[in-house]
Amino acid sequence: MNTVLWIVQGLLAAMFLFAGLTKATQPRENLIAQLGGWVEDFSAGQVKTIGILEVLAGIGLILPALTGILPVLTPIAAAGLVITMIGAIVVHVRRKEYSALGMNLVLLVLAAFVAWGRFGPYAF
Repeated sequence: MNTVLWIVQGLLAAMFLFAGLTKATQPRENLIAQLGGWVEDFSAGQVKTIGILEVLAGIGLILPALTGILPVLTPIAAAGLVITMIGAIVVHVRRKEYSALGMNLVLLVLAAFVAWGRFGPYAF
């Protein structure tokens, strides 16, 4: 199970590092074209903040556990991503962007799995 958790942590970290860097570095206009209409509901600063938080969570999924320095940050990062995905689902439902819900639900379940495993029976 520890190996499965590491694989899921790695996948989540890669996805959120990529998505977060995109949101944090691209102009808002480009993000509207790339990511869809939800970006229109947020200011450029808010989108960049979301991106930075996603990058930090991606780092938090791997680095603390890998180094052994404050490994409790790994499940906390996963729990933060669960909250982030709940927020994303709310935004997409409110905007009737139902096609985006599948990916949000998958990411939510994977992040919840990591939080459960690393807070619980497979903690570091």
